[in-house]
Amino acid sequence: MKITVMGGGNGSYAAVADAVEAGHEVRWWRRDKAKFAPLGTPSKLTVTDHAGSREIAVETSDDLGWAMEGADVILAPTPAFAQEDMSQALAPHLVDGQVIFLAPGSFGSWIMMERVRKAGCTADVAFCETGTLPWLCRKKGEAEVRITTRASRLPTGVLPARLTDMALAKLSEVFPDAIERCEDALSGALMNAGPIIHPPLILMNAGPIQHFDGWDIHNEGTQPAIRAVHDKLDAERMAIREKLGYGAPHFPLADHYNTSNWMYGNLAHDKLVDSGDWHEALDLYDHRYMTEDIAVGLALLVSVGQWAGVPTPVASGLLAIAGAVTGRDLRGEGRTFENLGLAERSVANVQQDLKEGLA
Repeated sequence: MKITVMGGGNGSYAAVADAVEAGHEVRWWRRDKAKFAPLGTPSKLTVTDHAGSREIAVETSDDLGWAMEGADVILAPTPAFAQEDMSQALAPHLVDGQVIFLAPGSFGSWIMMERVRKAGCTADVAFCETGTLPWLCRKKGEAEVRITTRASRLPTGVLPARLTDMALAKLSEVFPDAIERCEDALSGALMNAGPIIHPPLILMNAGPIQHFDGWDIHNEGTQPAIRAVHDKLDAERMAIREKLGYGAPHFPLADHYNTSNWMYGNLAHDKLVDSGDWHEALDLYDHRYMTEDIAVGLALLVSVGQWAGVPTPVASGLLAIAGAVTGRDLRGEGRTFENLGLAERSVANVQQDLKEGLA
């Protein structure tokens, strides 16, 4: 299969490593070609996981037309706030039958389809989003990625939903035995674990995060009081899913801590903590946990709850606290149904567009 990987974050590095080692034809695109320089000539990426460390040869370019030529699947594990610019870049190159995979998406599928249509692209493509990054991973510089574990279950929604069979069949070649069907892209967006796990962890650990040079929010930062907030926040997410008619499994976050049946499978939390890779310095103002999981994902969750008529006191409270920390109106400026122009539309009306796509 021909795969394009976009971006230069942790997930993009892991995506390239796994797709190349699986035998796919992979072309890796970054906007800034100079950032590929540490990979050397010819380009080689070091991947470290449970099997040890090894170098793999990779094909890189800043030419998106070259990277997209003949691509079956485009993997875009990039920040949600980059999706609008990414849409503009992709629009001239998309062709019928391609699958764009956002991991996760925070309802970026809707934004991206809307933007490529406004740019004049009429290609019948599938925008997909899942509940988590398919890898627990961290870059080690610009030439190495460490993969702690890989997702074994990836609940995925597709826009338009009428292309679900086609899209999930292709994604299953990239992530064998992991892709699970969601009803549509909003169902997939409401599987996003980031806005559930990270807001309590960074806001309730704000003191030690700002005091110490490094702090592991998943180890010493995960205490019973914080887990209690996780459970209440996640209950609000699942109540929204049920109100909108989305069926189980809802992938409760509690399963991540208590069982082997969550997205990352057996002992994932223990592996994450044992790796030591998340004992790090966090800037509360510009880290993706704030700029993406709260300003985008949590704002979306609160607004969808209001649209669906489901109270979200914990999500709303966390969003307000984050606004106080950053000095920003995250409810007003965030990714909300109001700002997407959907708040006044009926559930049936929106779900029809989720099924058929945007003209």
